[in-house]
Amino acid sequence: MAATENSAPLLLDVTRQIWRRWEGVRPTGIDRICDAWLEHFAPRSQAVIITRGRQVILPLAASRALFAALAAPKSPKGSAAVFRRKLIAIALRWGWCWLRNLDGKGRFWLNAGHTGLHNLDLVDWCARANVRPIYLVHDLIPITHPQFCRPGEDAKHVRRIQTVLNTASAVVANSRHTLRTLTCFADQAGLPVPRAVVAWPGCSSLRRATATDRHDMPATFVILGTIEARKNHALLLRLWKRLIATMGEACPRLVIVGRRGWEADDVFALLGHEDFRGKVIEAGTLDDAQLAEVLGRARALLFPSYAEGFGIPLVEALAAGIPVIASELDVFRETAGDIPDLLPADDEDAWIATLMDYAGGSSARRERQLERLKDYKVPTWAEHFARIDALLEELS
Repeated sequence: MAATENSAPLLLDVTRQIWRRWEGVRPTGIDRICDAWLEHFAPRSQAVIITRGRQVILPLAASRALFAALAAPKSPKGSAAVFRRKLIAIALRWGWCWLRNLDGKGRFWLNAGHTGLHNLDLVDWCARANVRPIYLVHDLIPITHPQFCRPGEDAKHVRRIQTVLNTASAVVANSRHTLRTLTCFADQAGLPVPRAVVAWPGCSSLRRATATDRHDMPATFVILGTIEARKNHALLLRLWKRLIATMGEACPRLVIVGRRGWEADDVFALLGHEDFRGKVIEAGTLDDAQLAEVLGRARALLFPSYAEGFGIPLVEALAAGIPVIASELDVFRETAGDIPDLLPADDEDAWIATLMDYAGGSSARRERQLERLKDYKVPTWAEHFARIDALLEELS
């Protein structure tokens, strides 16, 4: 192998992107961050892939082919099949690389996806491969709120975070809240906290192409995100039953955007059997253009989550000029200050009162938030990567 085949300045983990593209699922917030890291770091990186039994550094030519396949536009139909064919072609051409143990040469291994970090042999691999890991930590929710996660996810995430603390040259936290939670876990586990920086992720532009609305359309609210227990869709369905009983046909609409997830059987049962009289619409997953249109018509984004590491939908809504009604979380105050209307996640009466106010044709409360929104500073990817590049320069 030519020396140039193992000479990129950085190593970039793409494990999560590979399986997500293979499955053809629409990107979540974490996926968007991983894709942004790919765009920023791939030109100066070699690829790292983690499996259950092996961790592999790919040579430069194979890495470039894989990066190109991952960065290809994701068409609405057939993109998973196209990616699978490309990945199989890469495996047929460079599969022999899987049997080689390339030297990490003390380079930084950038990992933004968490995937595979629970593997028990990963700590030893970091030493053997001579890599210096830098991890993006998204949250510790499976540890702090295990009741909202899949069974066994808490133990798996403990292993992930232990791997981070035991091997990291540095950590990038997506919020000060996440860094505080990580520090608390480390203190309780008797583990040191590595060099850490906070870098808020940037966000997608979800502004509508046009802003023309029909005045006879009913007031609409939107909730965005995977339907899972932590997101608290159950609260909204209870509220809409009350609103329908109180307001009848004047009741506003609730549009639920996102795929069905886990630990939310009560929500799925209601969506499947409860008669919401057309006032609750499960829209499934939408592309950015469709989401911008739905969000742009909303009186507010609703975000009654019990726990978040950052909360990308809140930032995306505010960036699009859409008011937000959300739960009282420290991270929301960190990222948005006093702009959103924040309510206790379990106070149904407070949510009902706020929704009825916002649904009205002239809502003083909504107008006040729109006024506060004028001062909102949208987090950018340029700022995110400036912090990380400065960290790399410092550690080098």
